[in-house]
Amino acid sequence: MKYINKKLSIDKVNFLKIAKKYGTPTYCYSYSRLKENILNFKKNFKSISPLICFAVKSNTNVNLINEISKFGFGADVVSVGEMMMALKAGISPKKIVFSGVGKTSNEISYAIDKKILLINAESKSEVVEINRVARQKNKIVKIGLRLNPNTDAKTLSQISTGKKENKFGVNEKTFYEIIDYCKNSQNINLNCLSVHIGSQILDHKPYEKMLKVVDNILKKTSHEFEYIDLGGGMGISYTDKNKKLNYKKYNLAIKKFLKNKKCKIIFEPGRSIIGNSGTLITKVIYIKDSESKKFIILDAAMNDLMRPALYGAIHKTLPVIKSGKVSKKTYEFVGPICESTDKFVTIKNFQELQEKDYVAICDVGAYGMSLSSNYNLRTKPLEILIKNNKIKIIRKRQKHKDLI
Repeated sequence: MKYINKKLSIDKVNFLKIAKKYGTPTYCYSYSRLKENILNFKKNFKSISPLICFAVKSNTNVNLINEISKFGFGADVVSVGEMMMALKAGISPKKIVFSGVGKTSNEISYAIDKKILLINAESKSEVVEINRVARQKNKIVKIGLRLNPNTDAKTLSQISTGKKENKFGVNEKTFYEIIDYCKNSQNINLNCLSVHIGSQILDHKPYEKMLKVVDNILKKTSHEFEYIDLGGGMGISYTDKNKKLNYKKYNLAIKKFLKNKKCKIIFEPGRSIIGNSGTLITKVIYIKDSESKKFIILDAAMNDLMRPALYGAIHKTLPVIKSGKVSKKTYEFVGPICESTDKFVTIKNFQELQEKDYVAICDVGAYGMSLSSNYNLRTKPLEILIKNNKIKIIRKRQKHKDLI
């Protein structure tokens, strides 16, 4: 992303052109960035030949999932809806992993019928239910079992998933109990050990600790696992360009872990694949002056991009047209929704803006549109993909007649 003739552009297409032609707010995705992320991920972990399952929860657009599938990716899904979307996008059932703590009997039944790779169970009750449904269908079902490694991912508490106080996975004692249960069950085949410690992780060291926990677990059981699912959580740089997860060090730790083991690694990346490929283009509706700052009221809101309100996440925000004039007052970028948390970012020394100007909120490809809602009965934005310098609508702008 760069300025060309003072116009913010990506892949030689400027955002002003998009805003004027398609309106705002609009999610804009860069295929070149998406491809670059995919190839970089595959290159860094090539030596361990993992099965890479894109975390559909990070972005549910069928067109984007289809593009990702062309690089040999599978899918990590956490609901029957996500599973349907992955299948619709062309992902092979043999590359689909079904995760999540609360799968219903109907969802389990659907997964079995579709013959997906495996169902990652997260409790004894769930394993019992999978066995019951499988027995009814007279099927043998491959499952994974998620271990809670009690590992601090050093990330936001809202997206930490691997500590003992988190709802995910089972503790070591329960893990061994479930292994014994599975050995005596005729309809389930426990062939995967699964872990996932959190999201937006920028340091390889928590992953190294996680691998040590898993290694110790494996040493204490004679059960052989075909797969080790290490989850995802790899972070991206939202504000500090120099801070990013060291893939090479993580890969070396995995290679060390795999020594003398005959299991295949599964990854579930989402943000690291699609996060920086997305930009939200939005228009300044009004500028409201106060004593200490100016409120820049945008036509995008927390229903379009929830992360700042939900996690206090900060996204780089840029003017679509560069002028060089700097505002003397601090800008607080907010949306029209009737909540005080409907704000995106507060910035000092931002470029001076006028009403009807456009701004770009960056790195929203992951957990942007997928977390959007119709709160305040607001319609969801348009989504477009820029590929080979061409613009393609990949999801139409929602209309009020779709809601009312």
